[in-house]
Amino acid sequence: MKYLRQFLIILAISFAGETLHHLIPMPIPASIYGILILFILLETKLLPLSAVKETGKFLIEIMPVMFIPAAVGLLESWNILKGSWVSYAVITVCTTFLVMIVSGHVTQAMIRHGKGGKTEETAASDTAVGAKDSPEGAEVSKTEEEQKGGLRS
Repeated sequence: MKYLRQFLIILAISFAGETLHHLIPMPIPASIYGILILFILLETKLLPLSAVKETGKFLIEIMPVMFIPAAVGLLESWNILKGSWVSYAVITVCTTFLVMIVSGHVTQAMIRHGKGGKTEETAASDTAVGAKDSPEGAEVSKTEEEQKGGLRS
């Protein structure tokens, strides 16, 4: 029953996206409206994640099956596509790499922003400095100081 309720919530949000698509005269797909509504509801905590989590995981797991109708559609359209398949292949490869590059940069920027602008190296050095404050870190810092002192003498 939990899965049915979660699926109905997702379906209702999708329906709201379809409704917005018909009410707002913009060339934005209804699914984008739906995902934005879901995002806003989750971010504002009006809809708790637990209300859609299990069904969302299930839908992600079966996502490859959802691409079968699109692939069949491409096969049925082969007569139309065969004259320009190289162009489509090049565009697909280029945009795939472009999305990967942009996603990587955005992810790195978000990670840096989440750390207060610190990179991995500065975060690691801060961790090492913080370790000296702990009892275990004190032993490490003593051995480091002894090694430095041993090198000096």
